[in-house]
Amino acid sequence: QVQLVESGGGLVQAGGSLRLSCAASGRTFNNYAMAWFRQAPGKELEFVAALNWSGSRTKYADDVKGRFTISRDNAKNTMYLQMNSLKPEDTAVYYCALRVAEGLEKGQNDYHYWGQGTQVTVSS
Repeated sequence: QVQLVESGGGLVQAGGSLRLSCAASGRTFNNYAMAWFRQAPGKELEFVAALNWSGSRTKYADDVKGRFTISRDNAKNTMYLQMNSLKPEDTAVYYCALRVAEGLEKGQNDYHYWGQGTQVTVSS
C-alpha cells in the first residue's frame, strides 16, 4: 500500500502564494504518475495538474496554467504544488493522487491512491 499525506494548505489573500506538499510512503513504484485534484464546496472533484515519474512531463488544467507549478523530489518521495497569483475561486480542498502507471491522466478514476486533502482558502 501507499500512503499519501498532504500539507501546506491555509488561508491566504487573493494574489498570494502557497506551496502544497504531498509526502508518499509505503510501497514504492517505478514509472508512476502523480497529480493534484481539488474540490470546491458544492462542486465536483476536478483535475489541477499532473507529472510523470521523472518530472519531465507535466499537464495542467487551463485555469491554473501559468499560475501553478507541479514538481517532485523523488529522493524525498514528495510532490509539490506551487500556487501563485491565487484567486478566491481557487478555494478548495486539494488532494494528491498516485497512478500506478505512466500517462498524465485527468480522470480521478485513473488514480489508485489518494491523500486525505488539505484545505486552501483564498480571501478576496
